[in-house]
Amino acid sequence: MLSQKKNSLFFMLLVVCLVYNNIPAAEEGKMSAEERAKVIKLLNDSQKETLEALETLSDEQLNFRESPGRWSVIEVAEHIMLAESLLFSRIEKCLADKQNPEWEAKTKGKTEFLEKVLLNRQGKAQAPEMLVPSGKISRADLIAKLKESRAKTLKFAQETELPLKAHTADHPFPIFGTLNGYNWLIYIPLHNMRHNMQIAEVKANANFPKK
Repeated sequence: MLSQKKNSLFFMLLVVCLVYNNIPAAEEGKMSAEERAKVIKLLNDSQKETLEALETLSDEQLNFRESPGRWSVIEVAEHIMLAESLLFSRIEKCLADKQNPEWEAKTKGKTEFLEKVLLNRQGKAQAPEMLVPSGKISRADLIAKLKESRAKTLKFAQETELPLKAHTADHPFPIFGTLNGYNWLIYIPLHNMRHNMQIAEVKANANFPKK
């Protein structure tokens, strides 16, 4: 009888181990293969569009302002570069803190919410002072810095096996609330795409230089 109980206990432990070892990545807080592929594509596509504008427009076109106080194309691109460094630091902050046991409830639907708000350009916000472009960086330096920061983000997105979604940090804007590490990661290309739309608006202005 004792032997049978031991065998039953061993069998139960074995089943628990097998189930645990086969928990889907999403349940562990890791990116799924689909999520990783999505964020990598967005990182590549969004920067390609920004770089195309910087590399093909003339100096006059890059520095054209729709009106006083509005950002030029090169200033929008500088803002994108500055924001990427800040957003990546948010990911690092998430991972430096302990896992949030309530991450699933706190961040449910946040990726879709970010897509809706950022890509529809809803809720115009004043950029924090640290993200306001100086307008003094050269085209060449800006392109180099954009490529450098994106390469870092892309490498992280391609290689990390950390449970990004289990780590969280609050957004300074209450509308976003608590975001997890994956939310902060995909925020980078979504923010880039939002401002690519702004660049397109500047280029569509009737007074935009022809060359």
